[in-house]
Amino acid sequence: MTVAQDNTPHLTPEEYFAWEEQQLEKYELINGRVYPIGIEAMSSGSKNHSLIAAKLITLFSNHLEESSCETATSDLRIKIVNTDNYTYPDASVTYDDRDKLTTRYITYPCLILEVLSKSTEAYDRGGKFRMYRRNPKLIDYLLVSSTSIEIDLYHKTEAGDWVILNYQAGDTIELQSINLSFAIEQIYRRLTLTPESESA
Repeated sequence: MTVAQDNTPHLTPEEYFAWEEQQLEKYELINGRVYPIGIEAMSSGSKNHSLIAAKLITLFSNHLEESSCETATSDLRIKIVNTDNYTYPDASVTYDDRDKLTTRYITYPCLILEVLSKSTEAYDRGGKFRMYRRNPKLIDYLLVSSTSIEIDLYHKTEAGDWVILNYQAGDTIELQSINLSFAIEQIYRRLTLTPESESA
């Protein structure tokens, strides 16, 4: 997570929605403080980040075209269950009817996607995941590397336990939340992957 904006007071959700509409960038609201996102847009790694997210969103959307599920991009907030916190994932999928009643956010996605970057990986794996797992409908939390062919899937079993599955070249990703399987290479095809691709 990046540093909170020091020049803004603690905000209620409604104040946050109104304030963010006047900003050029998106901000997350955590414990009444706003945090800028989109730092990767200023780094050389943003191209892979964007392309990977676009490929996965297209894959999800096409797969779910005949279903009642909704696939959202990074422009849609997630409200953290039983809090006034709001985050922006890279993509999400929901089939919960309660999410059809809200226009500024969803609360109960079954699948959340984050494309990893150096500046956000620790937060995505730690604090952000702890917030997301408050949602009882979440089944799959997908963390995708933008510098190597590697995907980590945090999957909630039927017993309610979370397991981490690591996928690498040659593997097939299994997303039980939306009943989708795909080869990992499908996401990385035609991308240039180097360890330095996210350095400024």
